[in-house]
Amino acid sequence: MAFKSPSFSDPSFQDRAAAAAKAKQKALAQLKARPAADPAVLAAQRAAREAKEKLVADARAKKAEALAARKAEAAARLEAERAAATTLAAEKAARGKPATAAEMKAARDARYTARKSRQ
Repeated sequence: MAFKSPSFSDPSFQDRAAAAAKAKQKALAQLKARPAADPAVLAAQRAAREAKEKLVADARAKKAEALAARKAEAAARLEAERAAATTLAAEKAARGKPATAAEMKAARDARYTARKSRQ
């Protein structure tokens, strides 16, 4: 014979539905009883949030400017190196003397750099 549990631990559907409805009503009552938000507090929070967003935007802009400056500096440096290598190669060609190993390496590096920049 199977053991039947007492009714207090096995509520019917109606009991469960009533308990759920009661819990819903209690939660709604608590929500309605909550005090309204103070406009001054909301304004202060909004101002703080806007100030933080402005700081983040300023930092982002400063970082972008610094990156652009570094890129421009690197491009200028590279262009100066290319110009120096071209000048060196032109001077060697004008002299007609055979280049030293270091000068030949510099000219080869300049040609390599020029080729890579075109790709």
